[in-house]
Amino acid sequence: MARHLVQVPGAVAVPVATPASTSAARQHGQWVALHLPWLPLEACCASLLAEQRTEPLALFDARQVLFVNAAAAALGVAPGHGRATAMALAPALRCMAPQAEREQHALEAVAHVALAFTPVVVLVPGAAPGQAPSVLLEVRASLRYFGGLEKLLQRLLAALEPLNLLVREAVAPTAEGAAVLARFGRHPGVGAHSSHLPALREVLDALPAALLVPETHAPRLQATGLRTLGDLHRQPRDGLARRFGPELLERLDRARGLQPELREVFVPAPLFDTKLELLARADHAEQLLHAAALLLERLVAWARAQQARVERFTLSLLHEPRHRLREETPEATELEVVLAQPSDDTAHLQMLLRERLQRLSLAAPAMGLRLRCAHLHRSAAPNGELFPSRASRQEGFMRLIERLQARLGAQQVQRLVRVADHRPERANLEEPVQALNLMQASAAQPNWPAREPDPEEPWPLTRPVWLYKPAQPLREREGLPLWQGQPLLLLAGPERIETGWWDADVVLRDYYVAQAADGALVWVYRDRLGQREEGALWWLQGLFG
Repeated sequence: MARHLVQVPGAVAVPVATPASTSAARQHGQWVALHLPWLPLEACCASLLAEQRTEPLALFDARQVLFVNAAAAALGVAPGHGRATAMALAPALRCMAPQAEREQHALEAVAHVALAFTPVVVLVPGAAPGQAPSVLLEVRASLRYFGGLEKLLQRLLAALEPLNLLVREAVAPTAEGAAVLARFGRHPGVGAHSSHLPALREVLDALPAALLVPETHAPRLQATGLRTLGDLHRQPRDGLARRFGPELLERLDRARGLQPELREVFVPAPLFDTKLELLARADHAEQLLHAAALLLERLVAWARAQQARVERFTLSLLHEPRHRLREETPEATELEVVLAQPSDDTAHLQMLLRERLQRLSLAAPAMGLRLRCAHLHRSAAPNGELFPSRASRQEGFMRLIERLQARLGAQQVQRLVRVADHRPERANLEEPVQALNLMQASAAQPNWPAREPDPEEPWPLTRPVWLYKPAQPLREREGLPLWQGQPLLLLAGPERIETGWWDADVVLRDYYVAQAADGALVWVYRDRLGQREEGALWWLQGLFG
């Protein structure tokens, strides 16, 4: 079996097998074609809510209608109608124009999903702007891993569902043949999957010739009476090339497995940066959640395509241009979401973004969204666990921190950091929790056990967690401190602290664990410096839980 390797400028070279015997299907690949017949319209409607999609919608170019949804079709609007005709049939018709960048982002999202199943993914754009594209996958090397073709297709289509795109799939031993089958769609008597070349050729011969012939040649095709691909294949090749061009013969031969296929393999961008235009301005954060959820689905697909997980991302709310004339109104409001633990869980990312958006006050109405991500964590995904483990408990703790930060703000979620100072009021500092640093510290010592106490070692004096800031002065009676009008019973102590001689806060204290009349345990100290502030020598430092 000969092999060809062609370097396409700006692309990755793909070796494609040329069969020595066309009857040996094992010498060909196994191609899956995903045709997206409504992608131009679906890409425009991506930011609409479910109830808005039931309104009459149509996609126009400069001359005519290209696509309509079911509501517009029910009113009589059809592809090929002019704008005046369409508006006369449906006065409430929402008109949209195709946009290449928007369609490309939606097509790349499908390719990102496909890359989780095979590294050989090819984009096939529409023949003209506003026409439906396809995505091709070579999956022969992946079949064993996913348990066969049927299971692979089931998982692939399930992974594509969150993108809200209509997908027609087909399988064939050649890429062009799979693409033709997918464009034709399911039809009685025509199989969507052909695993062997003889079966594929038989199916192709029965398909309409217009699937491979450009629309500009449609009148000539009708005049010659060539209706099927089989009719084209049986014609003299020289005459066919003169009438319709050599490209038709090449595509026909590639579909039938008679010529090698040289395809440009899709490679995901190193940075994720995509925009989504809103068809109606958003005055409240709730209106942005639906569109942001779609962008997050695309982000997760991009991360999974690179066998990675998301560490942080930035969502920009693009404000309406007329409001940018005010000096105080920024061009965009940016929300950065930092995860304590890398994740490819779309529901978790949506929850974090929802918490941030719900406490956001928009500076001006938003007309678009932009999602960017340059931070991926490339490592093996965590394994599933049958029983709870230290790792799963740590993951739950990290997600709690993420949710609190998203809801309250990063500066409002703080932790205590130990300081080398014996003064209790200075032994800890409060600082915002840095989620990534906390995750990295946990990963550095995942199995660090707590030290077991030595039975022969004397127990240290236990200190309370709750401290008064500042310490509360206590009155005394007969040398004992009073709390709530009752004398305290000194149970343990003294613990002497003498420090602070290097600064202006010198302390000389004797600490005691004391019991109140109601049984509560408190932490008090006697000031040995004899400073009677408010007439007190005893001070209440903290409470035991």
